[in-house]
Amino acid sequence: MSTAKKFAGQTAIYGLSTIVQRLLSSLLTPLYTHVYLPKVYSIFSTMFAYASIFQAFLAFGMETTFFRYLNKFADKKKQVYNNGFWVIFTVSIGFLLLTIPFTHTLAGLIKIGKDIPQNEFELYIKYFIAILVLDAWCVIPFAKIRADGRPVKYGVIKVINIVVTVLLNVIFIIVIPYWLKHNLYGWRWISHWYVHGWVAYAFLSNLVASAVTLLLLLPELFELELKFDKVMFRQMLIYSGPILIANLSYLVNENLDKILLGKLLPVNISEHEVGVYSACARLSIFASLFNQAFRMGAEPFFFSHAKNKNAGYTYSRIMDYFVITMCVMFLGVVANIEILKYYVNNRAFWVGLDVVPPLLFGYVALGVYMNLSVWYKLSDQTRYGLYISCIGAIATIILNVIFIPKYSYMASAWTSLIAYTIMMVLSYIWGQKNYPIPYNLKKNLAYIISSVILVYLSFYVFNRNIFIGNALLLLFGTTALFFEWKNLKAIFNR
Repeated sequence: MSTAKKFAGQTAIYGLSTIVQRLLSSLLTPLYTHVYLPKVYSIFSTMFAYASIFQAFLAFGMETTFFRYLNKFADKKKQVYNNGFWVIFTVSIGFLLLTIPFTHTLAGLIKIGKDIPQNEFELYIKYFIAILVLDAWCVIPFAKIRADGRPVKYGVIKVINIVVTVLLNVIFIIVIPYWLKHNLYGWRWISHWYVHGWVAYAFLSNLVASAVTLLLLLPELFELELKFDKVMFRQMLIYSGPILIANLSYLVNENLDKILLGKLLPVNISEHEVGVYSACARLSIFASLFNQAFRMGAEPFFFSHAKNKNAGYTYSRIMDYFVITMCVMFLGVVANIEILKYYVNNRAFWVGLDVVPPLLFGYVALGVYMNLSVWYKLSDQTRYGLYISCIGAIATIILNVIFIPKYSYMASAWTSLIAYTIMMVLSYIWGQKNYPIPYNLKKNLAYIISSVILVYLSFYVFNRNIFIGNALLLLFGTTALFFEWKNLKAIFNR
């Protein structure tokens, strides 16, 4: 099997499973926005923003480290697996000891607005602590499945996780209220414990799904041994340290805007603004989805292909088609925004649709950065990932703090774009100096700039007209196909 076919096949499977997961999870956004007002929806975005940051800390950069060391020590796969898991397990136990006794203090720090009682936030935090720990224990077993070349099993377990989450949400938010309203069998017993409109049911659903996922990974967990390779263990920690900080910095870029909106805006509007911004940001799910699916297939492939003579050429070609695909998605979402806005199933949220174009372009820049980041991972120079991510995080913090009080969530959207663009540019410049890869810079820039121009015309000049927007999308796609036809034909022939 050719390397291109292997990469495309695995990415397609990961992509399909990711699409199914996201499509199922996407059902929750119209459900939540239909049932809850923006100020209530802000609770979800705030809690998940904090959870994402802590999740990166608990993973400790071990996923990328695991792949790197499997490639580096092909004869010591068992030791790599053991070391990776027990690092995360130890960190998670420490996390439990440092958080459970202080949930009251944490609730005071996290809580936004004035409508939700302190004790409610304490309960939310306890649910999330449990979710984070269970998910952390799944990181290395999932990485092992990917490294073993079993994308189908990976996808099935991930889909089961989201199916359980969605089903429980539907049961708690729709089925049980209907059951009680019509006094169906057992309604008296249900009424004793069910709290109507309680947002914590969403968190409880996630907790149950995480527990189910851990149970499905028991075969991988039973392969673990209580053994350490001390030399390798130290090396893995040194390698993963910069990745951990880089991942934390990346998640600061992704989530700090929602946290800062809740803290920097006046109390009387903060919940509403956070809710509007978070819901409209969900419309960029398609670009985010492709980035995630690509990373699932690309990371193991990049490491396994690194020793091939034509590796640089392969990475360059992958970048070409990645850029085109991201630009098509960028244009496609903006062109059809008047339809896609119904995904946020409440007109009260639509006031924030202007955040979509800058957020989408931010994901284009992020995707390119993820592609470019292969150089410092393969050359064991992960400190550069640390530098780049920290610079992006600093830009995110400074720009949000300066501009949120005046421009609210629009400042957050444009800050996200600027931060990811800075990271993309820095990674390219440093990468070409330290680990040159022959990327087609002029061609990729031409595609990106032309897509930005067409998005500007579609969204702002032609006022989101769906027919003109899709005509511009067709123009871009046809032009790209014309210029890439010879290369694509050669790939298909092979």
